[in-house]
Amino acid sequence: MGFEMSHLHMNRAQRMWVVWAVGLAAYLVGVMHRTSFGVAGLDAAQRFSAGPALLSGFLVLQLLVYAILQVPAGVLLDRFGPRKLVVAGALIMASGQALLGLATGVPLAIAARVLVGAGDALTFISVLAVVTAWFPSRRVPVMTQLTGLLGQFGQVLSAVPLAALLHGPGWTTAFVSAAALGVAAAIAVLVVVRDRPPGAPAPPRAASPREVVESLVCSWREPGTRLGLWTHTGTQFSGTVFALLWGVPYLVAGQGFSTTEASALLTMFVVTGVVAGPLFGEFTARHPLRRSWLVLSVITVTALMWTIVLAVPPPAPRWLLVLLVVVLALGGPGSMIGFDFARTFNPGHRQGTAVGIVNVGGFVASLLVALGVGIVLGAVGPGGYTPESFRVAWTVQYAIWAFGLAGVLVARRRARRKMAAQGVVVPPLREVLTRRRP
Repeated sequence: MGFEMSHLHMNRAQRMWVVWAVGLAAYLVGVMHRTSFGVAGLDAAQRFSAGPALLSGFLVLQLLVYAILQVPAGVLLDRFGPRKLVVAGALIMASGQALLGLATGVPLAIAARVLVGAGDALTFISVLAVVTAWFPSRRVPVMTQLTGLLGQFGQVLSAVPLAALLHGPGWTTAFVSAAALGVAAAIAVLVVVRDRPPGAPAPPRAASPREVVESLVCSWREPGTRLGLWTHTGTQFSGTVFALLWGVPYLVAGQGFSTTEASALLTMFVVTGVVAGPLFGEFTARHPLRRSWLVLSVITVTALMWTIVLAVPPPAPRWLLVLLVVVLALGGPGSMIGFDFARTFNPGHRQGTAVGIVNVGGFVASLLVALGVGIVLGAVGPGGYTPESFRVAWTVQYAIWAFGLAGVLVARRRARRKMAAQGVVVPPLREVLTRRRP
């Protein structure tokens, strides 16, 4: 009997990891779809005769669709469960990549990126729901970090094999191949992933439209949700804009890198994030009352690093740009803390909605910065893609950092005020640091 119980427990534990691995693979392929336009930016400029403003418009529209659909995606997640949404997202993104591969004009290319943004909106929060359902609560912060950061290896798929196809067989082969990989991911999720472990309580009945609205309002009124939103806003956008669109053009046209060297830096961006992610997750799990200090540190260090790089006349030293990429990679793990705020400050029945609200922040910030960089590149100097134009264009980030910092500080104060009313008092950091250990 004991052997049978142990065997059953082992199978369930194994299945937990298999389900997570397949969900992670679907997210990884989704990240590849999301970031594919970044490595293809200069090729797209030639294929579609696009200047900097129009080129940024492709990404802005993709991110706008993603951001707009985050809250509806959270509502759909609470209603239909993560498995159906991950499958739908994978198929929608695959159709977008196939369309982009066949497009020869701007309208079809724009439609393709809209589809990628729509499918992408369904994927990550749904995979996080799988993590929350299958793993013990103590493990969730670390597994959330691992999911988000290992998924970023999708950028490596963009930077290496997709880029090789793009510059070898060509545009159509590259994007149609990406679409085929997306279909394979959808099939794997359909076969393997389940919304919850066997024997877990069934989810509550589907909410009525009125209950959906009430859940949305309650999630927004929760200070912890807004703290998560501003966390995501301030930490994520700089690395996202760098990886999704302007990083490769900046390194190649603005700093004299070859495309191979630029792709190598994007790979390092991913690897750094994967190393930092578990460390951030463990800190979050061990010190839940100090998560916001890690967020504030990430925002401050990122802004400081950009300030140093932009103060140096281009081309900057290679070691300094490598250090910039390392610091930018911390934004991904930092943004994951926003989802942990949503998880711990909201009851289970509205977690999807809360996570959707949080996920809006960084991507709205990203689309604003991506558009701002494109507009400035087109307005400053002839040719657009020049070292000095990039140097001016990247300064649009400072406004978002200011909003993010202010938002985190205000939301943290309100969240702590509510916690104090519930009997949870957060001692000042100075008191914690100066307290004598017994």
